[in-house]
Amino acid sequence: MTVGHNNQAALEALIIGSSAAACQLREMIRRVARSTASVMLCGPSGSGKELVARAIHDEGARAGKAFSAINCGAIPGELIESELFGHEKGSFTGAHARRVGHFEASEGGTIFLDEIGDMRFDMQVKLLRVLEDRTIVRVGSSDVKAIDVRVISATHQDLGAAIAEGKFREDLFFRLGVVVLQVPSLASRAEDIPALIRHFQRKMPADAKCRFDADAMALLMQHGWPGNVRELRNFVERASVLHGGETLGVHDVAILLNPTAALAPRRTVPDAAAAAQASADDRHAPVLTSAAPVAKTPAPGRPIDLKREIETIELEQIHVALDLADGIISEAARLLTLKRTTLIEKMRKYGVHQQAA
Repeated sequence: MTVGHNNQAALEALIIGSSAAACQLREMIRRVARSTASVMLCGPSGSGKELVARAIHDEGARAGKAFSAINCGAIPGELIESELFGHEKGSFTGAHARRVGHFEASEGGTIFLDEIGDMRFDMQVKLLRVLEDRTIVRVGSSDVKAIDVRVISATHQDLGAAIAEGKFREDLFFRLGVVVLQVPSLASRAEDIPALIRHFQRKMPADAKCRFDADAMALLMQHGWPGNVRELRNFVERASVLHGGETLGVHDVAILLNPTAALAPRRTVPDAAAAAQASADDRHAPVLTSAAPVAKTPAPGRPIDLKREIETIELEQIHVALDLADGIISEAARLLTLKRTTLIEKMRKYGVHQQAA
C-alpha cells in the first residue's frame, strides 16, 4: 500500500514531532500498515500505544472498518472471555441476553488488546486458539464462527521476564508479536515537547493557553516524564486551568509538575518551615499548604466518626490517583503505593468504576 499525501499528513498529525524517534515511529507505522500481520507494541505507560495502534489501522487496508480497543487489565478475569468472544443468554449468572464479543464486532477490522501482559494464563490459552484457528465460540455455545480480524496488542511489561517466570505463554507471544514495534518514551524525544504542547492547546480558547518562557521550557524538556505523553497532556490541561493566558516561569512549572503533592498525608499542624517564614505581625495567621490541608477537629461535645473520615480520605485519594493516571488502574496503584489487586478491591468497596478503557 502506498501512502498518499493526505494519509501522510494525517499520520504526521497523529504522531506529533520531528525528532528522530517520532520520524522513525511514523516510518514503522507505514511499513507495518501494509501487511495484515499481528503487531505487538511495547513501551512505557502513557507513551501513546493506542494512538499508534489506531494509526496502523487507519493507514492499512482495513481503514474505515471497525476498531475495538480493550484494556485486558481493566476487565475482571471472570468476564474477559465474554467480553472478547461474546456469550449466549443464560450461559452464566447475569447473562440476560446474547452478547456479541469484541472479536465478532470487529469483523473485517482491527482489535487492539492493551495491557496484554495482564491477561490471565487460562485466557491466554483460549486467545492462542482463536488466533491459530481464526474462529471463536461464544460462552455457552457450541457454534464455531469464523472471524477476519487483525490483532494489535500492547504492553508496558517485560514479557521476556514474564515468559521466564511462567506467567506468559511464549507461543502466544510469538503469535501476537509477528512484528514487535517499540513506542518511545517522551523523555527519549524531548525535543518534541514544544510541538506536543501546541498540539494539546490547539482547541483551547486563547485566554486558556499558557506560554512558557525559555527557562520554563528548558525545565519541561529536562523533566523525566514518567507518565510520558499522557502526563504532558494532563500538565497542559492543569496549567490552562490554573494559569490560563499567563506566561509561566521555572517556579510555576516546577509546582505544576508535582501534582502528586495532593497525595501527601494530611497533617493536623502547619508545616514548620512555612510557619517559620511568617512575619512577626502575622504570626497568629493560619499557614495553609495545598498538600496538607488542616484536619477537622471535633466540635465540643461532638465526636468524629474516625472510620468514616478515614474512608472519605481514602476515597478522595483513589479518585485523585485515578484522575492522574487517566483511569489506568496499575498506574493509579503505583501512585498510591498499593498492589493493583488491593486497589481493585478498594474500588469495588467504594463503588468506584473504571474511568478509562
